[in-house]
Amino acid sequence: LFDKVGAHYYDRIDTRCTPDERDAVKDKVLNAKPVTIGGLPVGGLDTTDGFKFLLGDAAGAAGWVLIRLSGTEPIVRVYTETTHPDKVQAILQDGLKIAGLK
Repeated sequence: LFDKVGAHYYDRIDTRCTPDERDAVKDKVLNAKPVTIGGLPVGGLDTTDGFKFLLGDAAGAAGWVLIRLSGTEPIVRVYTETTHPDKVQAILQDGLKIAGLK
């Protein structure tokens, strides 16, 4: 499988938040219009299960960052998966900024 699709790198950050911060996160993310995240172009936004910004192109060829509010805990989770190992932390940090948590 690795030979077929190449390497993908994943990480996540969990950040505690108050109920007021949760509402603010939703508003900030919905109103965000980032052109790049972690130095990669943003190709689209999928809101099926949180806020998933597709990176590289509309299909997310370079990866994605997902900002998701937990349904059971006062936590905002920021996940990323990318083909660029050197971009993982920058993508996560930009995700926190988009959510207004940094």
